[in-house]
Amino acid sequence: MGWLEDTSVVVTGAGSGLGLAIVERFAAEGASVVAIDKSAAKLAELQARAGERIATITGDVRDYADNERACELAVQRYGKLDVFIGNAGIWDFNESLAGTPASSLATGFDELFAVSVKAYLLGAKAAQPPLAASRGSMIFTLSNAALYPAGGGPLYVASKHAGLGLVRQLAYELAPDIRVNGVAPGGMATDLRGPEALGMDRTSISDAVPIDEMLRRHSALHRAPRPADYVGAYVLLAARQESATVTGTVIDVSGFGTPARPADHAGTR
Repeated sequence: MGWLEDTSVVVTGAGSGLGLAIVERFAAEGASVVAIDKSAAKLAELQARAGERIATITGDVRDYADNERACELAVQRYGKLDVFIGNAGIWDFNESLAGTPASSLATGFDELFAVSVKAYLLGAKAAQPPLAASRGSMIFTLSNAALYPAGGGPLYVASKHAGLGLVRQLAYELAPDIRVNGVAPGGMATDLRGPEALGMDRTSISDAVPIDEMLRRHSALHRAPRPADYVGAYVLLAARQESATVTGTVIDVSGFGTPARPADHAGTR
């Protein structure tokens, strides 16, 4: 019997990378999952792999209505919603302030913050009523960049610090009915893309930088994690019995141990 039997979950950004690993592990732990992603093709592949324990919705996490549809589907299909996981994200490929053209700085900010902050806020708004009814929890994917510099450029690092503030504020506001926590992974080789406004939407982190080599060189544990290596913290925070007293907490699973030096640029999720 898994840790998440009789648990209903919504996961955003579920089509690949960390989101895919979360869905697959949660299903293996007994959870029933609604997976939302902007890619219908990725969701179809996920559905074929994960089977009957998941339902999928093609949508944009920056749209409140799509977040609401995902939460409503969980309630309709599984009778309740226990956990909302905000996970969709984009990276800025370590683009520095000096290296970002002024003409695209504002639009890059708008796009990155819309995915990393606004989407989380809209997801929380949509999930709050059913989670209050079930006394459930929210879990948000942050990053080592929410805690330290050098996990990205100023746009990404600022957005992840904003996500940290959102976790803390929502934990305060939504207590005692809803627990709110975060997980801060480090880098991994995935299909994570960048903002279209900065011309980074067609390049993945795996293609752009030697991420595995960088992680082995700079992390405290000298290893290059895979998405599945980070998922245990999400299971812990979602499991009522295992984390009943945990709220307003961010679990750093990045493997760096100490803040990265500015020259390291060890990457992020």
